[in-house]
Amino acid sequence: MGEGDGRGCAETHRLFSTSPIGFHHTSRSLGVFMRLIFLLLATLLTTSAWADNRLSCATLSSLMKRYRLSHFQPQPEPVLNARTARLYLKRLDPSKSLLLEAQAKAVEADTLTFLNGDAEDCRLMTQLKAEEVKWHQEMEAYVRAQMAREDFKLDESVTLITDSEKRPRPKTAAERDALRDRLLHFQIANYLASDTPLEEAKPKLVHRYELITRRIKEQTEGDFLTSLLDSYASALDPHSSYFSAEALEDFQISMGLSLEGIGAVLQQRDGFTQIHEVVKGGPADQQGDLKAKDRILAVAQEGEAAVDVVDMSLRDVVRMIRGKKGSKVVLTVLRQKPKTQRFEVTITRDKIDLKEQAAKLRWAEIKRDKETLKLAILELPSFYGGSAPGARQCLDDARALLAEANAKGADGLLLDLQHNSGGLLTHAVDLTGLFLGEGAIVGIKGTGSNSPLLDEDPAIQYRGPLVVLTSRISASASEILVGAVKDYQRGLLVGDPKTFGKGSVQNVISLPDGFGALKVTSALFYRPGGRSTQADGVETDIHIPSPIDPEVYGETVEDYPLPSGTLKPFLSDKINPKKGGYQRFKAKWIKPLAAKSAARIKASAAFKELAEELKKAQETRDLIKVGDLLKPEEKEKAKEAEEGKAEAEEPTIQAKEATEILADYVMLMRGARP
Repeated sequence: MGEGDGRGCAETHRLFSTSPIGFHHTSRSLGVFMRLIFLLLATLLTTSAWADNRLSCATLSSLMKRYRLSHFQPQPEPVLNARTARLYLKRLDPSKSLLLEAQAKAVEADTLTFLNGDAEDCRLMTQLKAEEVKWHQEMEAYVRAQMAREDFKLDESVTLITDSEKRPRPKTAAERDALRDRLLHFQIANYLASDTPLEEAKPKLVHRYELITRRIKEQTEGDFLTSLLDSYASALDPHSSYFSAEALEDFQISMGLSLEGIGAVLQQRDGFTQIHEVVKGGPADQQGDLKAKDRILAVAQEGEAAVDVVDMSLRDVVRMIRGKKGSKVVLTVLRQKPKTQRFEVTITRDKIDLKEQAAKLRWAEIKRDKETLKLAILELPSFYGGSAPGARQCLDDARALLAEANAKGADGLLLDLQHNSGGLLTHAVDLTGLFLGEGAIVGIKGTGSNSPLLDEDPAIQYRGPLVVLTSRISASASEILVGAVKDYQRGLLVGDPKTFGKGSVQNVISLPDGFGALKVTSALFYRPGGRSTQADGVETDIHIPSPIDPEVYGETVEDYPLPSGTLKPFLSDKINPKKGGYQRFKAKWIKPLAAKSAARIKASAAFKELAEELKKAQETRDLIKVGDLLKPEEKEKAKEAEEGKAEAEEPTIQAKEATEILADYVMLMRGARP
């Protein structure tokens, strides 16, 4: 079973959007973008549910060796082991509330000793498992003692930095207890904001920590080692991972064509389940309240009490949210942008068909020099397609829409990829060929074949002025298209300064029953000009401000991203035939077009408001005041929801500005003043 069809991380997203869960699974940022499942140590499952997990210390070293042999660019073993120990520590104590600095260093050292020594001798790891149980018992006892205090009351002035990477690990017990107290005030505030009286909230919080301790006690050897092996895979690069037997089953289910869920991209970050992306056309998108970066504090089935999910594993949260079509789930949501809000969202689960994310064509009319230009906008959310008879294909849809644009006399075309996080490699190559002649579209260099992939169709379906709108979300297969457009001077790229930077290919290697599978990076993608899209992404020609935070989105914010690379250029001569070809984009055109765009953005009230929101968000990033959780401001939230729904029905301000740039570009190509 291979994942070398081109998505890599972006494909991982799309595959999981087709699971019964209704979610993509990513790690810390996509925080895009982005591993399949963030396997923390355990779930709230019973031991018997994990009986098929046969991973053991006796098999661990051979699987680690298999990773090294399969990866196209493995690090030296000492480097991998050191990285693994650091990542494993982060998974043991993601909130930094369990271990003091000295204890954390000892855990990291013991893990490294185990990895550097005889991995089949499991005494060190058995000891670590026993210590982990003790740490959680101590945490549970601390929570129990605090909640038993008669003088305990909520301190609304308490603040909490939610990104644990920005918090120092406590050196003393006093520092650790102070952090624990801040976390407890935050969690109690969440109960109180749900109209739970304090005297009911306290035992609920204690019970929550009892469950955490119980799940740690019930871990089998295989469960315990799963996180260690997954940490080892992640030490190779952000997109290599280990599938336990159960995770592999989830992955295989995800190969279907539809799902039942709420339609959202979830990631786990610093103990929080966070919305990375709302799937276009899904129940959450139609409901309209959820936005990217929202954090889920609690989950409730309709008519039942909410369950606090802070510090809960991503898989457990997913299990609570998924359900039968037509049933409802209630999410308690924390939003920190532009200010802290806490509110509830009720979503009716439904089946999502990928055709709801199909390509669409819309039109815009813009006046330039007493002339009204008719501009086509082709929105392509992903490079979708399927092998089943009658399955909808993005290539067929795009070809038909381009034919419509030609037939209706489009003066120019905007290809909107700002929400396109990837898809099928073959479709990306063929679809890119709709704008180019015959030739090489992308190169692949790794453990297998290094031959470039070609568009074999000499015809160009659309030859007119082309502007491509991208964003920091645009990843993987979409970066193949924009890289070819840029290198072959086919059109103008606008949007965020650069795309995501996910330029690697993954394969999934099946193992014997009970051992799951290895997902491992096997190659990098290269643009026709010879540069890899890995890490660097593709730079745009004109920047359009967006709300996407580069500190959260992008390959380089992941742990241990692979570096970029270069090959000898493999540009094709037939890509722009003399007969029926396109007019090449010239670099000298960028300056006048950028000046026009900058002037519009400066005068725009919408972009001014965006700039102010971004500034506020930068000032308060990852900082929560407990008192703010008690002020849900429902009226303001409802107003924002209505505004969000209205905005969803019309182009984004980035798409509007990109269309204006297209109009300028059309006039420039005609020889008129832009």
